[in-house]
Amino acid sequence: MDTRFSSAIHTLILIAGAEKPLTSDQIAKSVGTNASYIRRITGLLKKQGIIGSRQGVSGFTILVKPRDLTLYRIYQAIAETEQVHVFDLHQNPNDECIVGRHIRPVLTDTFREIEEKAEQELKKTTLLDCMLKMKAEIDRG
Repeated sequence: MDTRFSSAIHTLILIAGAEKPLTSDQIAKSVGTNASYIRRITGLLKKQGIIGSRQGVSGFTILVKPRDLTLYRIYQAIAETEQVHVFDLHQNPNDECIVGRHIRPVLTDTFREIEEKAEQELKKTTLLDCMLKMKAEIDRG
């Protein structure tokens, strides 16, 4: 995955901590990107019921309590997939080479084991955990 996941977490921390709805322009300035990229992310988050907007009111609000919103759910919303997928295999290993012939099953199993561990960590970590770490970082500041 590209930077959508980290941008989504950044976006959600901003929205959850805001006193009033935030627009995609406001969010984009903080994330350091353009508003159309943020609209793509917020569209995915909105589709999954994580954030919302109201007719006639500019901006987004969070619909899920940060303590109930796991990073896994955010990942699923952004990646639009059921499983965590971090690693891809190269496409054309040479079957005439002993390593090339056997690399796919070795890496497929290894990568899946690592991704399953990452998935478990994402299920245990909430947006609130990230927000509390953010507050600690700011306080250290």
